[in-house]
Formats: sequence, structure tokens, C-alpha cells
Amino acid sequence: MNRYPFRLGTTSYIIPDDILPNVRYLAGNVQDVELVLFEVEGGAGNLPDRLQIEELRNIASDHDLTYTVHLPLDLRLADDGSARHISLEKAKRVIDCTRDLEPYAYVLHLDGKSVRNGTTPDVMERWQDHAVQSLKIVEAWTGSIEKLAVENLEGYPLDFCEPILEQIDISRAVDVGHLWLDHHDPVKYLQNALPRTRVIHIHGIAGRDHQSLAHVPADQLRAVWNALLGSDYRGVLTIEVFSEDDFRTSWAAIETVMKEQGVATLCSREKRI
Repeated sequence: MNRYPFRLGTTSYIIPDDILPNVRYLAGNVQDVELVLFEVEGGAGNLPDRLQIEELRNIASDHDLTYTVHLPLDLRLADDGSARHISLEKAKRVIDCTRDLEPYAYVLHLDGKSVRNGTTPDVMERWQDHAVQSLKIVEAWTGSIEKLAVENLEGYPLDFCEPILEQIDISRAVDVGHLWLDHHDPVKYLQNALPRTRVIHIHGIAGRDHQSLAHVPADQLRAVWNALLGSDYRGVLTIEVFSEDDFRTSWAAIETVMKEQGVATLCSREKRI
């Protein structure tokens, strides 16, 4: 039984193998797996087939496991304002493929590179309108606006997506690692974001992001953990790393924080990887 109010998980690429072997490996140790589906075309694509989806459903049922799905590419409309841009086409393929898994959330990025460093009010308003349109298109495919979670990205202003969130009842995906990378205080950011947050990504910084939480100073990790426990956050917390060693050492860092508070961690209660 989970002693946290949130579901603790990691990515579908912890061991050097495909998605299904990773989910088999993680089942019983985590409560959510982020399916990282960035390659969706051609022979190198990593979309599960029908039989693999069926097994993923069975594993989830047997182990009280949920899935979050990270959509490929930064969403945007085509220049004519239609839904024909390749990012939306790929998002639809992923959503159609994973629908039977009943994902807890679909995490997405918005393509704002052209305006994130400033532009004219007219251009910014046009970009915001297109962002809202693209989200409404994706909502129609998922059937639930709450399951769509917009992620904050490194190198963007902290309030970049606020005008979008004011126009549409979409959820947030707060990436704590991106906040650390840009030298922002994630606790302060979470105070505002948590009421609409469905997914949180956390990872360390060591030259680049998505590294072990062992690289995070203990006081910083403790502050985020206490903020989540104190807020009674009930979404998914994903340790967003991509190797077995980073996963193991991230667990160790979490265990250290929790032992300070006298709370047993998931790995110490269940089978240990």
C-alpha cells in the first residue's frame, strides 16, 4: 500500500531494452510508468503494437500501475492554422495507440521558441491563440482536457504559459529539474502551480538535466519533498531519469530524505530492484 498521497514512478527506459521489458522490470516497484514515445514513424518507431498494449494493460491491472504518456514533439499548428502540422499528427498516433491503457495523463510541450524571448503583442497573441487551438484539437482526441498536462520548459520565462492556462482548463506538468536547471526555486513555483498539477517530473542536474537525484543538494530535495507532502498532492511524481544506475541512486536519495522523517519508502517496503 502506498504511504504517499501521490503515485511515485519513473520512465519506460531504465534498463537498455524496449518499453515492455522495462515495464515488466519496474512493475511492483513503482506506481506509474511514463511511456516515452518519441519515435513513432518508420522501422525505428517505438509505438507498442496491439499485443504489447494488451500485456501492458494486464501488468497495470496486476500491479496497481498507471501510465502517463509523453507526447512526441512540441505541439503547434500548421502555418495555415489547421491541424495538419506533423507534431499534431504524431500526437494523434500516440493517443490512438495508447487509448486502451487509459493513461492518467498525456504530458506535452508547446512550441514557443519563436516568441519566448519577446515579440510584438500581435505576434504573441496569435501564438497564444494557436496554442489554445492546438490543445483543443488534442483534447478532442483524448476526450478529457484534464488529462492534458502542459510542461514547463527550460529556457522559457516562468509565466510563459499562464495566458494559455487562463483560457483553457488544461492541467500542468511541473518539471522540477527544469526549474533547477534555470536556477529557479521550485517550491515557490509549486505553491502557485500545484492546484492544477497532474504530473511532476523530478531529476538532478550534473552538466545536463535528467541525471540522478543524488546530484541534488539534500536541502533542495528535502524542500521539494516537504512541499509535496505538505500540500497533499495526489498526482504522479515521476523520477525522470533514463538508466538503472540513475534510478537506483535517485531512490537512495529519496530514502535518505524519508528516513529523516521516519517514513518508509516504496523500495524498502516492496521488492527491491
